[in-house]
Amino acid sequence: MRKLPVLISVPHGGDETPMEIKDHLCLSQQDLFADGDAFTREIYGLKDSVTAYMDTPYARAFIDLNRDTNDLPPKNPDGIVKTKTCHGKAIYTPGKELSPEDSALLIERYYHPYHQKIYQLLDTHPDIQLALDCHSMEAIGPEISPDRGQKRPTICLGTNRGESCSMDIAQKLAECFQTTFELDATEITIDKPFSGGFTTRTYGNKPTPWIQIELSRALYLAEPWFDKDKLSVQKDHLKALREKFQNTLVLFFKS
Repeated sequence: MRKLPVLISVPHGGDETPMEIKDHLCLSQQDLFADGDAFTREIYGLKDSVTAYMDTPYARAFIDLNRDTNDLPPKNPDGIVKTKTCHGKAIYTPGKELSPEDSALLIERYYHPYHQKIYQLLDTHPDIQLALDCHSMEAIGPEISPDRGQKRPTICLGTNRGESCSMDIAQKLAECFQTTFELDATEITIDKPFSGGFTTRTYGNKPTPWIQIELSRALYLAEPWFDKDKLSVQKDHLKALREKFQNTLVLFFKS
C-alpha cells in the first residue's frame, strides 16, 4: 500500500518519567494517567502507513510538547514544564521542586529535539499534504475548562480558526470521520471546544495545513472496554479505533 502523504504527531501519549526527575515526584499513577492522552499512541499509531510519524514515550506531566517555551510556572503551573497537572495535582514532592536549571535541562533534552524533528520531516518530505497533531479529550469538560460540565463532541478538529488549515480541508476531514466512525454530523465539531494548540499555531499553513484532532475518551476509556483498576483498554478495541482512523485518512485522500 502506498503511504499516505501525512505527518502524524502524538505529543501527549507517553507515560514514562525522564530519568533526571525520578527522585522528585509525588504524583500517583492514577493522576499521571488522568493528565495525559493515554492510548493515543495505539489509536493514532500509523507509523507504517504514513509518510512521517512521531510520538514520545515521556508523559505530558513532565514535559509538554504542545506548549511555547515561555509558557512556564509560576504564571502557568500547567505549562511546558509543570508544577501541577491539568487537574491541579502537585507533581513534585515539597522541597524537591524543579529548579529553573532542571526545567531548562528537560526542555533542552526532550522538547527541542521533538520540534527539530518536525522541522526536519517537513523539510525532507515536501510530498506531505496534511499534518495532524493528535490528542484525546475528556468526554465532559472538567472544572479547569471553559466548557466545564458540558458534554463534548465525539471528535473535535482544531484549525486555529482557519489559520492553520482551511475550513474546506477541515470540513472534508470531518465528513470522512463521520463516515468511518459512523457518527451523526452533530458529533463532530471544528474549533470547539479546542481550536488548536502551540503546534498547529506554529506550523500550520507554512505551507503545510495542520489540524489538531481530539477524540473523546468516551470512545475507549469507558465500559465495556476500559478496566479502571488496571488502567487498561481491550487491545482489540484499540486496534478497531486505529483501523477507523486509518480508513478516515484513506477516504480523505481518495475522495
